[in-house]
Parts: sequence; C-alpha cells; structure tokens
Amino acid sequence: MKLDHLGIAVKNLDDAIGVYQALGLGVSHRETVETDEVEIAFLPFEGGRFELLEPTGEGSPVARFIQRRGPGLHHIAVAVSDIQRSLDDIRARGLRVIDAKPRPGANGSLVAFIHPEATGGMLLELVQPGEHVGG
Repeated sequence: MKLDHLGIAVKNLDDAIGVYQALGLGVSHRETVETDEVEIAFLPFEGGRFELLEPTGEGSPVARFIQRRGPGLHHIAVAVSDIQRSLDDIRARGLRVIDAKPRPGANGSLVAFIHPEATGGMLLELVQPGEHVGG
C-alpha cells in the first residue's frame, strides 16, 4: 500500500489549479466523473498527487462536503494491487465500508471508500490503478 493521492474539495477547479500551478505543479490529467458528479484534475508531486475535486451537482458528495465543512482535504487515497481482496480483508476485520464492491474511478482506476467512522474521521479511498495510470 502506498499513497496514491490527496483529494482536495474545491469550489472552482480552474481557480484551484491556478494556485497549485503557482507552486510549480502541472495538471497531468483532467476529467469529469459523471457517476460522482465531480470534475477532477490530478497534479503530481514527488511521492503522490493532488486530486482537486469540483462538484458538478448540488447533491454530489463533494458538494455536500463543501456545504458542511468548506473546501479542503476531502480524502486520502492509497493504491492497492487487488482492491477486492483489500475490501474483503477490511470487512472481515469488522471495519465499515461505503463501497462493498469496487466501482470505476478516474483515469481508468477502480475505487472503493472506507467509512470515516472506521478510520478515526478520515475518508479513506482504495485505488487500484487502471490502464491509464500516470496522471
């Protein structure tokens, strides 16, 4: 398991990208994930990536997060080689998960979330990188 990315909820993706570009980072991948009602941009740094998330719908999980807590750190994502096995192990240990089965994520990956109640308050995402990794 290793750090894949830090998910940052933002109100305006273009404005947020500008801030990170001022820090010397560049966008490696950008897409809209319709199923999660979010537009994302990945900005790699040594050892990981920032994933900036702008909600595209008022009812999306990221929109609700911003309404409750404001913009900021939304989740931490770790890369795993076999996401279903990791989910099965986590559930066997009695931890609460949001996704019992992996679902499609950004950049051709499979993702699943572990509930913040199981991790001391942090939303944790498991990511099995897909064929389009690198962004």
